[in-house]
Amino acid sequence: MMSTNIHLAIAPIAWTNDDLPELGGENTFEQCISEMALAGFTGTEVGNKYPKDPDILHKYLSIRGLKVASAWFSMFLTTKSYDETEAAFIHHRDFLHAMGANVIVVSEQGHSIQGEQSTPVLTQKPIFTDDEWDKLAYGLEKLGDLAHARGMEIVYHHHMGTGVQTAEEIDRLMEMTDPNKVKLLFDTGHLVFSGEDPIAVFKKHKDRIRHIHFKDIRLNVYKEVRDQQQSFLTGVRNGVFTVPGDGMTDFYPIWQEIKQSDYEGWIVVEAEQDPAKANPFEYAVMAYKYIQEMMHAPHIKVKERIS
Repeated sequence: MMSTNIHLAIAPIAWTNDDLPELGGENTFEQCISEMALAGFTGTEVGNKYPKDPDILHKYLSIRGLKVASAWFSMFLTTKSYDETEAAFIHHRDFLHAMGANVIVVSEQGHSIQGEQSTPVLTQKPIFTDDEWDKLAYGLEKLGDLAHARGMEIVYHHHMGTGVQTAEEIDRLMEMTDPNKVKLLFDTGHLVFSGEDPIAVFKKHKDRIRHIHFKDIRLNVYKEVRDQQQSFLTGVRNGVFTVPGDGMTDFYPIWQEIKQSDYEGWIVVEAEQDPAKANPFEYAVMAYKYIQEMMHAPHIKVKERIS
């Protein structure tokens, strides 16, 4: 049975894509959160269509039984002054604190290619210099202190097309930062896309993991991204990501590790797709049912692996 300290949320990026706003541009904020609740979820991350006033947003969410799990924050610690990132972070932190969130999702976007339409994501990811690694670690620890001032934690989101994508890079970031100040977000989809073993990463860093994203990979689309040297956004548009249970990842052993680790917090379904091709509500229901079945009546589902 699922721990009472683990809660299921879903991200709005399946309804409207923040990086490709034309995907789902017709879907309204109220449709999005209503369908999240109807599918069974009790939490949401925050998208660009969400009201920015905490009182207004709380009213919309509370009557649907939803809470804010977290929201993405883009950092530029490697390419801009720390002060610029700090000022924006404080505003973001205070909004999430007002919404009752406990964690703040942060990701370094200096040199990132994730938003570029034509740069091949699998071969041209940025590589940080030693100086940039030092700036990143220093800045993260200061942001961690700022989060602690509100009783919150920062969770670092390793991400395709950025300087912290691979298992080796995650290891380096964790080694360079104070475990009391910098926590980790564990994202199944980005690890599989990058060719990493999610279970190995989870086992190594489970003491630092404070937030989880569940998403799956369609192997056939991944192979197109690889063989045709496609960008991250092209892969998203073509459906490289999907919800748990619909792609190549076997989530059962991942769930077993999570359960045995005494993890507490949110598991967030996040699978950015073109909603014209993958109806967001239909896929939300699919994901919720799959996760519930896995948690309560688990069965091993054999999947293909990237090779």
